[in-house]
Amino acid sequence: MKRLVILGGGESGVGTALLAKEKGYDVFVSDKGIIKEKYRDVLLNNEIEFEDEQHTESNILNADLIMKSPGIPDKVALIQKIRTAGITIVSEIEFASNYTDATLVAITGSNGKTTTATLTHHLLKQELNVGLAGNIGDSFAKQILEENHENYVLEVSSFQLDDISSFQPKIAVLTNITPDHLDRYEYKFENYITSKFRIVENQSKEDYFIYDADDEVISNWLQNNAIQSKKLPFSLTQVVEEGAYLDNNNIVITIDNNKIIMPTANLKLQGKHNVKNAMAASTVAHLLKIRKQTIRESLENFQGVEHRLEHVLKINKVQYINDSKATNVNATYFALESMDAPTVWIVGGVDKGNDYTELYPFINEKVKAVICLGVDNAKLLDAFGNMVDIIVETQYIEEAVKIAYKVAEAGDNVLLSPACASFDLFENYEDRGRQFKNAVRNL
Repeated sequence: MKRLVILGGGESGVGTALLAKEKGYDVFVSDKGIIKEKYRDVLLNNEIEFEDEQHTESNILNADLIMKSPGIPDKVALIQKIRTAGITIVSEIEFASNYTDATLVAITGSNGKTTTATLTHHLLKQELNVGLAGNIGDSFAKQILEENHENYVLEVSSFQLDDISSFQPKIAVLTNITPDHLDRYEYKFENYITSKFRIVENQSKEDYFIYDADDEVISNWLQNNAIQSKKLPFSLTQVVEEGAYLDNNNIVITIDNNKIIMPTANLKLQGKHNVKNAMAASTVAHLLKIRKQTIRESLENFQGVEHRLEHVLKINKVQYINDSKATNVNATYFALESMDAPTVWIVGGVDKGNDYTELYPFINEKVKAVICLGVDNAKLLDAFGNMVDIIVETQYIEEAVKIAYKVAEAGDNVLLSPACASFDLFENYEDRGRQFKNAVRNL
């Protein structure tokens, strides 16, 4: 009996444990932190052995295979020991994909991947049996065990791609590449780029690669590296023969001489970046033979993703917007770009080596006050201190919202778009977003 050790007792870890047990593995789950009660109960009920608040090396280094949570960096001593011992480490998507014949649509990118994955799932589910997994919702492994969908849309991070060997999506989507998570990649942008492109490394010429042709990083990589799959670019600025482009506010998608046209006028999601997300999702839907009418209707009724430019409330003619999911500068760039009124901007958290200069034009043009919400705000004060009349710092979201309430006037926006990770003051970006919404509702 093969021994599988799972590092991390969260959604992906426990899902993998259930699938592996079903497939006859001897399973052991080990978590350095505390395993949440809901996951603990699942492990106990399924008689899966586990430990938390520690990693017992003797119970880990005797594994035949190790699945590690994407949150654990490679530089951790335990991971180094596992590598030295020659034990294979895989990610959940790698392990689980061996147990399904479903058509896999894998979506990655620095920004837009959650929106694009959720939107793609929304378009496909009207006519296909399809699951949504990866970084979203129930784990991929658990769904294979319980639902066995014929198709899956997977939101995939670079960390998950770092630990694949044979993972081969039928359709791969790359929304964009901007510097993010560089702390995990030796602060080398090229390492992060290489990681993202692993999504196509096992694809064959029967497979498809959908990507943003306007993204210089992606275009440069494709000029210097050959891939097997069929390329379907999307672009806002150039006409493409195969793929999607914009023509007079219409999205034109061509695949094998089969052309469909989608008006963007009634898109529920606003902003240029969302036109791109819609292009990527519609290209997938067109590939999988979803009817044109269905795609059009689904694009027009899609509500968006929680914590992503989410309109919370309007109070005294001030719109409060929750964009807590903006955990890097590029995401905040899109948020500020889409602001059409003077904005009180709440920013800050754990900085991942951010360069804020690309935001300067928006600060000058749209931002009237900056509220820094983090344990260490020195870099933000330094970056924006001379650019706005009002810049304050706080470590409490209630206080940040109260300050914003005082500063904002009728017609303004209050935008939470942190450009940073949330782990200094919050459990995660969802927790940060929920606390923001609660604070707004309590005004």
